[in-house]
Amino acid sequence: MSQIVATVTSIENCDSLHIVKFDFYDQTLSMMSLELDDKIKINTQVKLTVKPTNIVIGKNFLGEISHSNQLVCIIKDIKNGQLLSSVKLQNFDTTLESIITCQSSKNLNLKEGDTITAFIKANDLSISEVLS
Repeated sequence: MSQIVATVTSIENCDSLHIVKFDFYDQTLSMMSLELDDKIKINTQVKLTVKPTNIVIGKNFLGEISHSNQLVCIIKDIKNGQLLSSVKLQNFDTTLESIITCQSSKNLNLKEGDTITAFIKANDLSISEVLS
């Protein structure tokens, strides 16, 4: 699991659905949740998690997409297996891992040092720990 430390900036509710926004190094991240712990309030610092298989990589991406979370990252490492590639991404002091197919890695011609965009759907983020 990749982990991101962020601060809650807003919480919207409608029935049992919550949209929570976070500040992560002046970048806004959004999370969609059906349940929200009472400890989660504005200005609360939390640890967010996302599965490596839920981080999509875009290279030279221009355009619009429905993924609300977009982080510009640098590729720090790529390990290619028979079928899958593990791509380590750096955004400020946070390392994320994306698991994609080897074919996708080859199609994108991914290399260490490349600048890419990591896309994470709002429903793929979750709060794993309340820090403050």
